[in-house]
Amino acid sequence: MSTPFYVSPEQLMKDRADFARKGIARGRSVVAVQYADGVLFVSENPSQALHKVSEIYDRIAFAAVGRYNEFENLRIAGVRLADMRGFSYDRRDVTGRGLANAYAQTLGTIFSSGGEKPYEVELFVAEIGASAEDDQVYRLTYDGQVADEHGYAVMGGAADVVASALAASYQPGSDLRTALRLAVSALGHSETGDRVVPVEDLEVAVLDRTRTRARKFSRLRPSRLTELLGDRDSGPTPDTAGDTEGDTGSGAAPAAGGSDEAPTSPGTDAGTSSAPEPTPYPVSDDDPPPVAPPA
Repeated sequence: MSTPFYVSPEQLMKDRADFARKGIARGRSVVAVQYADGVLFVSENPSQALHKVSEIYDRIAFAAVGRYNEFENLRIAGVRLADMRGFSYDRRDVTGRGLANAYAQTLGTIFSSGGEKPYEVELFVAEIGASAEDDQVYRLTYDGQVADEHGYAVMGGAADVVASALAASYQPGSDLRTALRLAVSALGHSETGDRVVPVEDLEVAVLDRTRTRARKFSRLRPSRLTELLGDRDSGPTPDTAGDTEGDTGSGAAPAAGGSDEAPTSPGTDAGTSSAPEPTPYPVSDDDPPPVAPPA
């Protein structure tokens, strides 16, 4: 009988980490920015049917980058966990930290297991509180590590380049208009030059503490984005943004956005930009909250 091929544990973990990082880097970046009234999520995503940013519970949102089928499974698991905990105990017992810990355990177990490949995903789990000081944004990596982010955070794609653009102009306590312009400008920043991201290619959602409903998640439609962004050549200008246009029902999955180049690996969120865009489905504030499909 032949001797099995030996690979040291250090080399095995390094290879799995490199594999996951390469898959995540093929996706387009997602930006989370804390502003005066909540948390803003911005990503470049031409698809209107597949979402990268979704609602998990009343004050909790989920954003992801990487392989769509993998972070969609995580999103559904988060919705199920939140529904079960809120129904069994109390809605206040559903917290962003609890969901982040559950995701970290799942990702860490999968990464360290030799029986399956690691998940090529990175996640944001955000929860807003009664004030800006109570807001929480957690970033989870493919190997289950959790980081508590403050101010702004970027994952996927050219995260370092986008983060450097945010660091140069970010101001705590900004209004929605200023935060949105800053995030969109950072997404268009690259080492080769800056570009203007079309409004139609943006997916934007907020957790807004000023909403009177218990559910604070809302999507910003293209008409609202055009109003907020205005003439982007003039740069960010402080202004009162007002109420966002409601789209609280996030039953659709997080979107799979692609890189600017042709996809190199099927199944990642790098190849969805060429797909035809379906007609947007009108959604109102009266839509039911996201509920996971039955097992």
